[in-house]
Amino acid sequence: MKMKIAGLVAVIALLAGPVSAQMPQPHVKGPGEPEPDKTRSQIEAEQDAERAYKRSLGNIQEQKSADPWGTVRSGDATPKAKAAPAKPKAPKTAAKPETSAKQ
Repeated sequence: MKMKIAGLVAVIALLAGPVSAQMPQPHVKGPGEPEPDKTRSQIEAEQDAERAYKRSLGNIQEQKSADPWGTVRSGDATPKAKAAPAKPKAPKTAAKPETSAKQ
């Protein structure tokens, strides 16, 4: 009997979590609801944060563009048009034609 009651209490406890998550919360703004009015201190805090953000952007140094393949390229970093394929050269052994033996 005690096991049935303990099991029933456990099932009710497990089901209570999802049910409470589905209930509307007072701090959650629904769609279409206007933003609540901000106090003067909140407005000043936002303005101070915006000024600090802009000031921090001014402190960032200009960075050079990184080119990891720069050492592989020769001279120019700009791509060139494809060159026409070179004509094949005659092999060096065939440079002198063989002469037939004198008869």
